Amino acid sequence: MIEIVVLSIVGVLVLGVGILIWSAFWLWWQSILSNAPVSLLQIIFMRFRKVSPSVIVTVRITAKKAGLELTADELEAHYLAGGRVDRVVQALISASKADIILSYDRSCAIDLAGRDVLEAVGTSVNPKVIDVPSGAMSRTTIDAIAGDGIQLKVKARVTVRTNLDRLVGGATEETIVARVGEGIVTTIGSARSHMEVLENPDRISKVVLERGLDSGTAFEILSIDIADVDVGENIGARLKIDQAEAEKKVAQAQAERQRALAVAREQEMVALVQENRAKVVLAEAQVPAAMADAFRSGRLGIMDYYQMQNVMADTRMRDTIATAQPTDGSASDQNKE
Repeated sequence: MIEIVVLSIVGVLVLGVGILIWSAFWLWWQSILSNAPVSLLQIIFMRFRKVSPSVIVTVRITAKKAGLELTADELEAHYLAGGRVDRVVQALISASKADIILSYDRSCAIDLAGRDVLEAVGTSVNPKVIDVPSGAMSRTTIDAIAGDGIQLKVKARVTVRTNLDRLVGGATEETIVARVGEGIVTTIGSARSHMEVLENPDRISKVVLERGLDSGTAFEILSIDIADVDVGENIGARLKIDQAEAEKKVAQAQAERQRALAVAREQEMVALVQENRAKVVLAEAQVPAAMADAFRSGRLGIMDYYQMQNVMADTRMRDTIATAQPTDGSASDQNKE
């Protein structure tokens, strides 16, 4: 029984080793026939290093047929580093056919940096167009205000080509979109009138291009084309209206404050009048006492008192006559007389 188990285990091991050697043999034979030889032992040991032998052999054959001398060790090292070996080799082939200078180490560095090296080479050969603003942005136009307060809504298209030398560490498309948008806003804002921009839209392109917006980025700007310019709101007028409304509210508040102060002052004067009247009444109340004291001391006689009463009566009569308002009839009768 034990012998059968041992034989089974040995048979399985032999079968596994045979399959491994057989598959490695066919890959080795394929490389030999393609004039891109990879040693049989290296193919076998690739599986122990968790490297796909079929990928390495296929990529080496492709590179050899394209005239690129890449060793299996170089390809295996990039594979173990987590790179996409097939994309790197395809990028090198495309660059070679397009007469673009690109070394294997450079392409590996670009790939390990997280950039698609094949797409970068394709963009270098065939420039691509970036919409400003991009589809990832929440707005559909770049809005700016000219010197006369009129808002302009602009759409632009930027044609760029990948700069392989600055691809590692260079800014991405988002930076290009942001810089171009900033340049559009600045150019429109420096215009005295929105008509200047509408009459000559390529002025925006010229000014933005002169600013060298592609510095420090992974791209080279070839052209900036203004796709559309629309007239928006009169922001200047709206701001003046808002300012006038604010000044109106301030003036109303100041007027209300002055009115409140005047009302308070009026109430103070009413209170002061009442206070003075009280003082007058208090002073008048002292007159009878003074007269009585004068009678007792002999400084005031009875005839003097009656004479004062006559004067007071005469004064009241004169006041009554002066304040009386005659009717129209009586006035005309007096005029007739």
